[in-house]
Amino acid sequence: MGMSPYMLIVVLTLIYIVLGCFLEGTSMIVLTSSVALPMIQSAGLDPIWFGIYLVLVVEMSQITPPVGFNLFVLQSMSGRDILTITKASLPFFFLMLFGLVLITVWPEIATFLPGMMINR
Repeated sequence: MGMSPYMLIVVLTLIYIVLGCFLEGTSMIVLTSSVALPMIQSAGLDPIWFGIYLVLVVEMSQITPPVGFNLFVLQSMSGRDILTITKASLPFFFLMLFGLVLITVWPEIATFLPGMMINR
């Protein structure tokens, strides 16, 4: 498609956030990894980094306000309305988004320890 690696990451993040409104995490990974992994590898990104990115994005998509899958679970467990649950989860969504930006800008954060295991 002629996208830069960063644009590919942004598009995949948006796709996973939308999928998080309808599917649970394992289903998203199973349904999309066979398409996303070859794109990531052809863009020259590390597959280990992509696995860590994928876990973060899937968990982030599960608490996407206002219709994230886990928000409904929290609503049924707590008995509170969805607006209260959404307001409470919003800071965590932004923290995960910040973490995602950090590992995208500095991929060594995510690949340092796996790299130590491989080089031994």
